[in-house]
This record gives sequence, structure tokens and C-alpha cells, in this order.
Amino acid sequence: MAAPAFAADGGYWWSGDWYLKVGAAGFVGPRFEGADSNLFRVSPIVSLGKAGNVVRFTSRNDNPSFSLYDTGNVRAGAVGKVVMPRDSGDSDDLRGLRSIRMGAELGGFAEIYPTDWMRFRAEVRHGIRSHSGLVADLAVDAFTDITPDIRVSAGPRATFASNDYMDAYYKVSAARSARYGLGEYNPGGGIHSAGLAAEINWQATDRIEAGAFAEYKRLMGPAADSSLVRERGDRNQFLVGISATYRFDFTVP
Repeated sequence: MAAPAFAADGGYWWSGDWYLKVGAAGFVGPRFEGADSNLFRVSPIVSLGKAGNVVRFTSRNDNPSFSLYDTGNVRAGAVGKVVMPRDSGDSDDLRGLRSIRMGAELGGFAEIYPTDWMRFRAEVRHGIRSHSGLVADLAVDAFTDITPDIRVSAGPRATFASNDYMDAYYKVSAARSARYGLGEYNPGGGIHSAGLAAEINWQATDRIEAGAFAEYKRLMGPAADSSLVRERGDRNQFLVGISATYRFDFTVP
């Protein structure tokens, strides 16, 4: 069913006050998923939403989303993720695996607040261009404000992926195995990884927010059993970094 063009107050659904957060995160993490070496990277942060929508908690692991249903304790809507390219130019260890083109994952999310200090969130996304598989991310976060401007949070993470996703990132055909020396591997779908994440965020001003974060992830199932990880990589993946954003406010008639 198509969404109504007019909101309850008589205006269009896009009318009103909005905010745009832009910034960047700098972090040291695996050179690629499953790598045993690290690399410093910078990634953009972009968040768009309507002013007045109260979101109790957000994590850096949350992909950009737009809420279509919100009762305060339950939120659900659309979510998307940009998928960066990957090929042997990123690391010689990737010789023997197919190149991943830049693309996206689109799908839906739902989150529940069982208490004032805990959130459960799930995202299910389908790959576009980069791969044709399904990816599901599950997260639980406990959070608390140690001062009015500083919040700390932490919780477990888990990722599941379909056969098509695993094929794109971990399959090694017999021909590629013979040419590049990486063991032949034909993965199935299942659990991809599990781990923990923690972060601290500081609301420096009404518009400026800064943070620091750390994550640990252990590859599991078909990902951990891949020849890429067993022969050239590491199941244990660590990431640490800092971030900063600036909020712009604007009105759409």
C-alpha cells in the first residue's frame, strides 16, 4: 500500500524540520574481512532524520535507516548499507577470490527497547551489484549516561549470511585454486561471525558529537572454514577508532 502524501497535520510527510549529521570515523581494522593484518582507514558518516523524532540510542554499527513505524519502545523501517569494492589490489592474500564490485545492501530493520537502558536491533539486507545474498545482523546494547554529555554502551553482535553472500566473499573454484594456490572451497550459508562492541560518545555541543569505539569479531561457520581465513588470514578480527559528526538543521516546506 502506498504511503499517504499528506501527514496528519495537512502537510506533506516530508514537510517540517529535519537534521543532517555529517562526519567521519578513523579506525585501525582488518585489511579485509578475515585478514591477519590491519590498515588505517577513514569512512564517512551521514545520518538524516526528522527533528523531534526521539531515538533513545544509536550505535556506529547501525546502518543508515528510516523509521516507518515508531511507538517509542518499538521502531521498524527501511535500512541500507554501502558495500565497498574488494579485489587483489587491496591485498595479495585475495588472489584466487572473485573481485567484489562497489554496491549496496537494502532491506529492513526492527528494534525493541525492553528497558530504558537496553536495545535489541535486527537488520536484514539483500545485496545489490556487489553480491546477491542475504545478510542479517543482530545486536544487543546496554547503555548509560555517566554525565549529561557522555554515554557509554556495549553489547554482543552476530551476523548470519546466505550461500550467495558466502560464495561472493569466500568461494574458491577449482580453476582459481590451481592458478593461485589457495585451497578449493565451496561454502554454504549460516552464521558468519559473533563478537562484542563498545563505544563512548561525547556530546561536545548541541551540534558536535565525538566518540571512540572498539570491536572484536570472531569469524565462524563457513567464513571461518574458508581457505582464505585458514591459509592466509585469521578468525579473530579487532577494530578500534574515533569519530566526529556535525549536525545541520533545516526546514522543508
